[in-house]
Amino acid sequence: MKTFDLIVIGSGSGLDVANAAAQNGLKVAIVEKSRMGGTCLNRGCIPSKLLIHSADVAETIKTAGIFGINVPSYTVDFEKIVRRSNSIVDSESDGIMNAFSGVDNPRLFHGECRFVGSKTIQVNGEVIKAEKILIASGTRPKIPKIKGLDGTGFLTSDEALRLTKQPKVLTIIGGGYIGAELAHFYGALGTKINVIQRRNTVLPAEDEEISTKFTEVFKRKYKLYLGYEPESVNKNGQTYVVRASNSAGENIELESDQLLVSVGRTPNSDTLDLGATGVEIDDRGYVKVDEYLETTAKGIFALGDAVGRYLFKHSANHEAQYAFNNIMYDNKMIPVDYTGMPHAIFSSPQIAGVGYTEQALKREKIPYEKSVYHYIKTAMGEAIEDKDGFVKFLASNDGKILGCHIIGSHASVLIHEVLVAIRLGAGVSDIARTVHIHPALSEVVSRAASSV
Repeated sequence: MKTFDLIVIGSGSGLDVANAAAQNGLKVAIVEKSRMGGTCLNRGCIPSKLLIHSADVAETIKTAGIFGINVPSYTVDFEKIVRRSNSIVDSESDGIMNAFSGVDNPRLFHGECRFVGSKTIQVNGEVIKAEKILIASGTRPKIPKIKGLDGTGFLTSDEALRLTKQPKVLTIIGGGYIGAELAHFYGALGTKINVIQRRNTVLPAEDEEISTKFTEVFKRKYKLYLGYEPESVNKNGQTYVVRASNSAGENIELESDQLLVSVGRTPNSDTLDLGATGVEIDDRGYVKVDEYLETTAKGIFALGDAVGRYLFKHSANHEAQYAFNNIMYDNKMIPVDYTGMPHAIFSSPQIAGVGYTEQALKREKIPYEKSVYHYIKTAMGEAIEDKDGFVKFLASNDGKILGCHIIGSHASVLIHEVLVAIRLGAGVSDIARTVHIHPALSEVVSRAASSV
C-alpha cells in the first residue's frame, strides 16, 4: 500500500489544489479515470465555446445585410470546425498529461477508483491511502428513462461536441443551458432544430423575464415544443422518431437524423463507494460538505460539480482556493465566500446573471425594486441593432443589488462591473454615478442602474 499526504480524485479544478499542495511540501497523488483537465476542458465549456464561436461568426454573416454588407453565399466546413476544436482541446489535455510524465510529486494514477476503506482507495489494482483526500470527481450527462431510448446511439453533450458529420435535422430533448448552447451551435450552421421541453419556457431556471424573452427569440429560429414530455424513441434505419405529448393530450412525432439528450447532469459519486470511507451524499447524489468544503468524514474535502452548489468551472476554481487553504491549515480554515457568484449562457442571444431572480424574491417575500433597460435605447445598442437585449436590475429599497440579469450581445462581459460592485458592497447608485464611456455598450448597465 502506498501512502500519501493528500489524494486528489479528478484532474479538473482539483489539479490546482494538487499542484499547490505538492509545491508546499505535501506528498500528493492524483487519480484521473479519463483525459487530463476534467469536464470543462474535455467535454464542457472549452470545446463548446470553441465550436460556438463558429456559430457566432455564421450569425454575423447572416445578418451582415442589415449593415450594408452583402454576403451572397458561404459554405460550412463542419468537419474542419470540429477538428479545430478537438485539436486545441486534445493538445491542452495531452500537455497536462505529459507534464506528469516521470514526475513523482504529484504522482498520477490513471484509472477508475473506488474507496475500499477509511481514506483508502483502490485504483488499477493498487491500494493507496492518505490522511487528507479531495473529491473533485465531477458529473456526467443525466440519461432519462424514456421507452426505447437505450441502444439507439443517441448523443449526449459529450458526443455532440465531437460529432464530425453535421446533422440535417437534430431533435433535442431538454431546454436547459446545454441544450440551448448546442441548439445555437448546430442551428446557426444550418441544422434544422427541434426542441422538446417539458416546461413552458426554455431556460426556466433563469429570471422569468429573461427566460420569456429567450424563448421568444428561440421560437423565431427553431421549432420549440413546449410543455411536452417525451414518451418513446424509435430508430428506423438512420432516422430517430421521438413521440411526445402534453397535458392537453396532444401528441407529436418528430423525425431527425440525430437525437441529443440534454436533461441535466448527474454526479459521479455513485462510482466511488463513498460509504466505505464515511462520506455522505444528499438525495440527488451530491457530496455533503460544510462551509469549509469538508465532508462528513474529517479530513476528506470535496469541491466543484461533485458538491453541486454551483455547476460552473469558475465556481470550482474559486472553491479550489479555499480547499487548498483548509486542507493545508486545518486549524485556520476559512468558509467559502460565494458572494456575487455569476453565470453565463453562450447561446444566441447570450445570457448572464448574478444573485436573486425576480421569482425567487417573490417566493421568499423579499421587498425589491426593479428596472429594465433595453439595449436598443442606447447608441451602441442601436448601432448593432440589438432589439431584444436588455439589462434588468433587482435592488432593495436602499439600493443594494439583489440581482442583475442580462440578455443580449456580450452579456457575459457586461455583467462584470456588477460583480465587482456586489463584491465591494456597492449599490445601484454607485454604478449609476460611475462615468461610462459613450457610446460603449456598457451604457446600458449604467442606465438600467439609474432607472431603479
